[in-house]
Order: sequence, then C-alpha cells, then structure tokens
Amino acid sequence: MFKGFYRTVMFAMMALLSVGVQAAESTDIDQTNPFTLVEAVANKTFARFHQDEKLIAADPDHLKVIVTEELMPYVDYKYASYKVLGQYLRDTTKDQRERFVEAFKGYLISTYAQAFTEYTDQTVEYGRAEDFVGEKFVSVNVQVVEPGRPAIKLQFKARRLKDGTWKAFDLIAEGVSLLSSKQSEITNLVRQQGIESVIDMLKEKTNQHIDLNANEKKS
Repeated sequence: MFKGFYRTVMFAMMALLSVGVQAAESTDIDQTNPFTLVEAVANKTFARFHQDEKLIAADPDHLKVIVTEELMPYVDYKYASYKVLGQYLRDTTKDQRERFVEAFKGYLISTYAQAFTEYTDQTVEYGRAEDFVGEKFVSVNVQVVEPGRPAIKLQFKARRLKDGTWKAFDLIAEGVSLLSSKQSEITNLVRQQGIESVIDMLKEKTNQHIDLNANEKKS
C-alpha cells in the first residue's frame, strides 16, 4: 500500500516540476515567500532537466546531480530525517544522527531522481497564496490534472527557518502525509533491526542506479 502511495506522490511531484518550464530563469530563488518558492524551484529544476537531456540519456545517474543541485537546497532534509526517526531519535548518538541524516538525504535524492523517469503529460494548478506573516508552518496547495483521471490534490508543507527563509519538508497527497508514512516504515525497521541496519539500507538504496526504463518494466 505504501509503495503505491509513494509512487503516486512522486509521479505527482514530477508533474509539478513540469510547470512553467519556459518561464524558468537563472536568477536566485527567493526563499522568503513559501508560495513563490515552491513554484520557482519547480520551474528551475525541470528547466535543468530539459537542458541536460543528452547528459541524462548518456548517464541516467545524472538525474541525481540535478536533484542535488536544483532541488535539495530547498528541502529541509535534516528536519524531515528527525521527524522520520520519531521516538527513536533520542536513542541515537550524535554520530548516528549525522550519518542517518546523510543517508536519508541520499535516499531522497535517489528517489526523486528515479521519479523523473515517470513523468508524462500532466498539468498543475496552484492554489491561492495566503498570508504567512507570523506563521512558522504553511501549506502550499497544488492540484495535478491529467485528462481522463480525477485530479490529485497535494499540499507541500514548508517551515520557516531562524533566518526567515523557508524550506519544504513534507508532501501530503489526498490527505496522506508522505513523511508520516515514511516514519511508520523507518521506525518499524529501527525497532526490528536497529539504526545501523537502517542506515545501511538507505545507503544501499541511494547507490542504486537510475533506470530510465523502470516504468516500462512495471507495466
């Protein structure tokens, strides 16, 4: 069940990253507004995807480079990592926490990169920006539209950092939190096998090569 949900979320995210590719610019992204941040990062990431098509065809793992350079600077992966560990965070050493954060970051990069291979022909509608003055957390509403199928309703969760900038840390699809779902899986593995085993598992998934034909193999 979780794999199906996770694949749907990643597929929807790739649709998000297709919006406004022609309007993407090489300017710095403003991180002081979470609503414009989501759209700007999406545009810039997918523009890079199109720019590097030949490099990707020659080496599919180049998608990991794109995700690392264009997307991850705006993802609060440390905060997400700690949330995923949940109650087991306090049972880890500083060294284990640091290695888990890096392993989880690598896992996210690999997962997002593989998700790029599943994008086809969706369009995206953005919700209206809301007043976020004084807020520490906001939800950016997005709707993915595909002909012949019900629209997918998404919420990107973002949090304000101490310096006043914003980063995304969770994605909610049809009311289900990606972070909460991943937390359930990770905490079960930590309880059964220990933190070291989970770190090794995440590293193993991170090191898997990107397969441009993975979607065809599943069909």
